[in-house]
Amino acid sequence: MKRMIDTVVSVEMLVEEVMRIKKNRLAPDESTGKEKRLCIASGSHGDELCGQYICYQVIRRIKEEFSNLTGIIDIYPALNPLGLDAQSRDFPLMDVDMNTVFPGDDDGAILEHAASRIIRDMAGADICLDIHSSNSLIREIPQVRLNDDVIETVMPYAQMLNTELVWIHPSTSVRPGSLAYALNSIGVKSMVIEAGVALRIDYEYCEQIVEGIFSLMKQIGIWQGEVKEVRQPITATDGDVWFVNAESSGLFVPNIKHSMKVKKGEKIGTIVDVITGSVEEKIYAPCDGLVFTFREYPAVEEGALIARIYGGGLK
Repeated sequence: MKRMIDTVVSVEMLVEEVMRIKKNRLAPDESTGKEKRLCIASGSHGDELCGQYICYQVIRRIKEEFSNLTGIIDIYPALNPLGLDAQSRDFPLMDVDMNTVFPGDDDGAILEHAASRIIRDMAGADICLDIHSSNSLIREIPQVRLNDDVIETVMPYAQMLNTELVWIHPSTSVRPGSLAYALNSIGVKSMVIEAGVALRIDYEYCEQIVEGIFSLMKQIGIWQGEVKEVRQPITATDGDVWFVNAESSGLFVPNIKHSMKVKKGEKIGTIVDVITGSVEEKIYAPCDGLVFTFREYPAVEEGALIARIYGGGLK
């Protein structure tokens, strides 16, 4: 098996430092030139760590069973290495969300240049998985997010990834600038996988996604090893999703757990005032459904997101 770590981007910084974005290419020893190619990317947000662990587990398993690899895997664990070093969601020098600057500009500033080189390197791949966690405020169950203009080409692969949910967004509501948007625009079938919460690793969720990645690899013909049977995800559109937001400020005390199924009118939690000892608000489920997003950080302000519930009907 060929293993090759390449530097995709190298930019000289201040104080004689160099920012390097690297990839690990894993490929069979004997190449036909017709191999399928899968890209796995993570770390465009520097506070998202689940993707780091997923990349590690994918590489480890391929190395242990390298004779089963029949295609090319390019793994980019840290698209925003400075953000990861600083535990910062954004690119630290500019306080800019890296996932808003693709496809970038080769002659632009540091971030635009890096984005351009990443797109150039991924061009020609069959599929790209862009792995994210949520921010530090909310936790997400494993899910794939797609724009509705790529359903026909990308949905069959999204359903192989062992997630609970595939959430389809109207393309008109999605701002250009994300890695997945830029790659889909040049013919690389791309999707976002989201799970967990920022600054932590949810190992159970990560292992679930790793199994989904190997299932996808087998389905597209780049892995011959044994894979586990994957779950069939719920398909949700924006019309199926209920947003639950706080109407007061205080400390959110949950009455349910993340990923639970709830009934309409069931108590989700309360918001309390820690000075007066009073209950400011009782929060109830607006529908029957699955809580796929849930508040992780308990301090809330009026308008803060408490939960997202899939209410499209469950078996």
